[in-house]
Amino acid sequence: MSRSPPPVSEQASTDRFRLLVDAVQDYGIFMLDPQGIVISWNIGAQRIKQYRPDEVIGRHFSLFYPPEAIAAEWPAEELRRAARDGRFEEEGWRIRKDGTRFWANVVITALKDESGLLTGFGKVTRDLTERRIHEEALRESEQRIRLLVESVRDYAIFMLSPEGIIESWNSGAQLIKGYSAQEVIGRHFSMFYRPEDLAAGLPARELETALAVGRAEEEGWRVRHDGSVFWANVVIAPIYDAAKQLRGFAKVTRDMSERRRLHELENSSKRMSEFLAMLAHELRNPLAPIRNAITILQLEPSPSPMVRSSRDMIDRQLSHMTRLVDDLLDVGRLTTGKIRFKAETVSYAQVVARSVEAVRPLMDARRHQLTVDMPDSGLWVQGDATRLAQVLQNLLTNAAKYTPEGGQIELKVWQEGTQLHTSVRDNGAGLSAQAINQIFELFSQGDAQTVAKESGLGIGLTLARSLVEMHGGALGATSDGPGQGSTFSFFLPHAGTAGGNAGDMRAPSPSRVIIVVDDNRDAANSLAEILRLMDCKVKVAYDGPSALELARKQLPQVLMLDIGMPDMNGYEVLAALRAMPGGGHVTAAALTGYGTDEDKSRATAAGFDAHLTKPLDFSALQDFLQSTGVMS
Repeated sequence: MSRSPPPVSEQASTDRFRLLVDAVQDYGIFMLDPQGIVISWNIGAQRIKQYRPDEVIGRHFSLFYPPEAIAAEWPAEELRRAARDGRFEEEGWRIRKDGTRFWANVVITALKDESGLLTGFGKVTRDLTERRIHEEALRESEQRIRLLVESVRDYAIFMLSPEGIIESWNSGAQLIKGYSAQEVIGRHFSMFYRPEDLAAGLPARELETALAVGRAEEEGWRVRHDGSVFWANVVIAPIYDAAKQLRGFAKVTRDMSERRRLHELENSSKRMSEFLAMLAHELRNPLAPIRNAITILQLEPSPSPMVRSSRDMIDRQLSHMTRLVDDLLDVGRLTTGKIRFKAETVSYAQVVARSVEAVRPLMDARRHQLTVDMPDSGLWVQGDATRLAQVLQNLLTNAAKYTPEGGQIELKVWQEGTQLHTSVRDNGAGLSAQAINQIFELFSQGDAQTVAKESGLGIGLTLARSLVEMHGGALGATSDGPGQGSTFSFFLPHAGTAGGNAGDMRAPSPSRVIIVVDDNRDAANSLAEILRLMDCKVKVAYDGPSALELARKQLPQVLMLDIGMPDMNGYEVLAALRAMPGGGHVTAAALTGYGTDEDKSRATAAGFDAHLTKPLDFSALQDFLQSTGVMS
């Protein structure tokens, strides 16, 4: 038969409870009398506040409060509220024995007897300093993020409710969209969309996409406060809380109007470059037979004075027109960053000679006296000979055009250390201070009174400066004013001296057959005539199949082949020729009005050995024929 445990006396129960309270270490638990005097003290209170029981029992509990709380009589207020309400709870700073502060959660409970008379207070204190530090750090982090977001001016950053209502608004949003925070918070974000986008349900679709895939991004037109539109990049991301519940959306908008404008300009520039390349090709096609015809006339032994004068006039005007076409192409390459040059050791004497030779007809026609002052010893520089000659030709042509007939033009070259200096000085129209600041701008032609007298595209000086800068140098101009002449000077780095002269052109001699292929009969026939006058054996074809038929009958040593032919273009003809027995040994030159670096690279990749641009320069033709061995 089981026996019941003996009843526990009230005193024993009280003793056990006191032992339990005394053993608690994470909470400071102590008793106060009605006036706030400490009458008990547990281990937890000693651990948290650092006082032993004998140091605090009998003292007022305000001992644990900071001076500002005591000055505000806050301890007494806590007891008053606890006595009135039965319980008081708060969090605040408290003081340890060593004077350090800790963040405490405090609960004060009023203790009353059976008659309701207040007998004292029970006080429980918990040290929440670590939590407070963490919360402060989190709060500071949030504040920093908030300040950062608020200070961002290049992006509109704002929050939306799950329904799309605007809940926050940074300074970037105000700057980009033109609304103040007071004007938008509480309104739906669809207010920034055009009517047609609203009709298409775009705002709702963006939120749906963000929810479905975690992020929605698009570019499109958005509306500002003043009704104007801007091109925006928009990113919307959903925001979830710790319970994975949707709290809203973060939306970031960036004004991309300028980038869109630049993109459109780039596309326009690309289309313009393509148009200029096509225009140059179409212009070069008719220029080619004209150039060939002039070369034939120049090879005639004894033309009449009238024929010679007419021939030279056509030659000068054709050279001018060819230069304009080349400038048009180069300005297209310049604006798209496609100008390329090949850096190698260049004989500057040859560059000067080539440039002077090119402008000599214009100088003679205007009866200018051109003097060249340069060292007798050879000068060399690292650069592209063709581009350097283009710079010098532009400067000499400019001087010749803007100097009245019978003028004095001086070309001077000198070296200082590793820099090679070149200047072109004239006694012509001169430049105003304003014109000096403008002449290097694209399509600028200097002073108005001078422009009226001379034609041109206003491209040459822009190209010259750009080409010099691409070589690591600099080009500038000086003048004492209108009517006082001008001096254009530039320097190039990496200069030195070297020996050696350019090889002389060797006279042509008969050799094996050359096949000329061009669907432009005038161009083909006139080029063939030039080659015959150079004692070459020539056959002509006006289309690809005819050229291949000639090659089957007698394989040529040299094939000069137009690229842009109908039905069967030059690339296809070359591929068929290379497939013939012995076709791989034929030297093939591409004849084309397209002369960019990309065109030359494509021709090389297709198997051409040379690239000759229309209208064909006679010296370039001689160089090519000499390199093939058909001229000895």
